[in-house]
Amino acid sequence: MKPSGDRIQRVGLIGNARKAASGVTVQRAARLIAAAGRQVCTDAATARSVRLAAAVYPDPAALARQVDLLMVFGGDGTMLRAVREIAGSRTPVLGVNVGGLGFLTAVPSARLATALRELWAGQFNFEARALLQASGHCDGQWQEATALNDIVISRGIASRLIELDVSVDGAPLTRYRCDGLIVSSPTGSTAYSLASGGAVVFPTAEVFALTPICPHTLSNRSLILPLTATMEVKVISPRPATILSSDGEVVSELAAGDRITIRRSRRTVRLLHLAGSSFCETLRCKLHWRGASL
Repeated sequence: MKPSGDRIQRVGLIGNARKAASGVTVQRAARLIAAAGRQVCTDAATARSVRLAAAVYPDPAALARQVDLLMVFGGDGTMLRAVREIAGSRTPVLGVNVGGLGFLTAVPSARLATALRELWAGQFNFEARALLQASGHCDGQWQEATALNDIVISRGIASRLIELDVSVDGAPLTRYRCDGLIVSSPTGSTAYSLASGGAVVFPTAEVFALTPICPHTLSNRSLILPLTATMEVKVISPRPATILSSDGEVVSELAAGDRITIRRSRRTVRLLHLAGSSFCETLRCKLHWRGASL
């Protein structure tokens, strides 16, 4: 069924309070949405930082339950925080880039007015993105974390290698001596994993990547696994401190003997893309890829 812009009547706006440009763009978006006859809604944090004539809800999760579209203004960090808070919601998310690289943000702020006109005309598509889930006892406490980009187990501030035993679906894989491991979703392949030598993966691919950070053994390369796989990481080193993080946010320290299970989450997130856009175009623009015929 072709998407219909008429179904988007209530639009939720989430900004980044630490970026002045985000507030200015949120205010502009609110005026354009109201002029199009749609209702503007926002979360409490955005309402505190940006003066809007809008319905206010306590947090992004509550906001997502009340709107037809969620627009997030900022960079990838703002998108990641919003997505984690609304994980499992069927409300589509559209990112407006007022940050830097912006792999997750589909619309540059300079194209906001044009993008909204295309939305109202139904010129958009939805794309479901897989989330990762990490769980286990961390230094004696049970922890769970959800990530859109990646789950990372890494050393702390000490400049020493850590040792991690990894198994996949119950079968031993290897013991890594490294600075850490990145388990990235297809969406997260262009984030920390790419910077550490991992492959670029199409975001709709049914795989995830295990990428070691500065491995001591040169044959330890990035490994592509089916998204149905379950990975277990056991911490071997008592020192230096080992850290579990989700999308760049620290979850907990890990002690020797701790085991973290990482698998695909049962929840997903829906991202909205304007018609005519593609992942190939994103790679060409964001990574400055060029070819003889382009």
